[in-house]
Amino acid sequence: MRIAKSILILGLIFLWGCARGPQKQAKQKVRFAFWGSPEEVKIISSIIDDWEKSHPDVDVVLEHTPYGGYASKILTRIAGGDAPDIMAAEVSLFTNFWGKGVFLDLTPFIKSDSEFSLDDFFPQIVDHFTIEDEVYGIPRDVAPFACIYYNKSLFDQVGIPYPRDDWTWDDLLEVARKLTVYDESGRVKRYGFYTWAWQNFVLSNGGSLVDDVKHPTRLILDSPQAKKGLQFYVDLIHKYKVSPTPSALINMGMGVQMMFMTGRLAMLGSGIWETPALRNIKNFDWDVVMFPQSPKGIRRFATGGTAYCILKASKHPRLAWEVVKALTSVKAMEKMASTGLAQPARISVAQGPYWAENNQKPLNKRMLNTAVKYIVFPPFHPRWREIEELYLKPELDLVFNGQKDLDSAVEKIVAEGNKILSQK
Repeated sequence: MRIAKSILILGLIFLWGCARGPQKQAKQKVRFAFWGSPEEVKIISSIIDDWEKSHPDVDVVLEHTPYGGYASKILTRIAGGDAPDIMAAEVSLFTNFWGKGVFLDLTPFIKSDSEFSLDDFFPQIVDHFTIEDEVYGIPRDVAPFACIYYNKSLFDQVGIPYPRDDWTWDDLLEVARKLTVYDESGRVKRYGFYTWAWQNFVLSNGGSLVDDVKHPTRLILDSPQAKKGLQFYVDLIHKYKVSPTPSALINMGMGVQMMFMTGRLAMLGSGIWETPALRNIKNFDWDVVMFPQSPKGIRRFATGGTAYCILKASKHPRLAWEVVKALTSVKAMEKMASTGLAQPARISVAQGPYWAENNQKPLNKRMLNTAVKYIVFPPFHPRWREIEELYLKPELDLVFNGQKDLDSAVEKIVAEGNKILSQK
């Protein structure tokens, strides 16, 4: 009887085990935080889906946040012990987060990975994410503020030749004056030109925001070269009246992108990220030209750009590295480049059929491969964004709106900014 009972118990255990079947191991999760447009989210999802097919034991969790609240949300998560494994970091965000010591040095991964090399990346963008020979981010794109979008149909109407990449500030002013149109009351119906990238005029006139971009110790926006570049920008608004004031833009009730798309702005200075929206234009032809050089023949462009960084708090840094490789692969950059949204950080892709040789608008986007040689990054200081938000932007907005003179504004920016830079 005891033997029969034992056999019965063993049989039940066997049947229970068969019913359960083989136990699946839980997937390892890698969390990836980023921002971006719906189209960008779609591309990133596609890249990750492809990668997960060859890594079925890994679940990459996409954590999308609108850019406006992105930085504060990530900082809150880090403070609460809930940091993502990977985060997208635009050049200014990178400086801020690197200063907090949250990024993992990727150099050991790069050196030990025979499948990966930085040799295919534009060295200028790699340098920004490299500190004391340690790489903290793998670039996805370069984003020079070097594009001037122009309405070719308006140029044709006025009888103006299309601008060339070797044009100058004086050429820009001459064309902008011809393209600016007033109504019977003297109010501007169509502006000839607008850009928010006033830094380009400072930089291409031989000026700079700080004494050393990588190791800033003081602001030098008060140098003669910097102030002359700024003055030219101010004159476009108030002396020549070819560009709107910030207040005028607000009163129009539409952004500058929409102004360009509706024919109320003939030329728009910006970055290549405007392209996906502008490809929806049906009623006129358009293209891009390189931002003009100064009378001194100097080209300099402020720039953006994004890299993918792994956080020190990651529980799966090796897996996170594999995901970063997928996100910055040739295939991934080809997908992004085909939308016109971002200039690839990989030289091979930027020079190939998905970018330079691509026949979708803008046709002249290949000029950005040259523009990369002249990019200047924001000052590398963890409190630079604070200087921008507290002093640089509000003071210059007063100047651009005609509410304060340039000398007084620059004096305050430099004095207050230097106080922050001098603090340890």
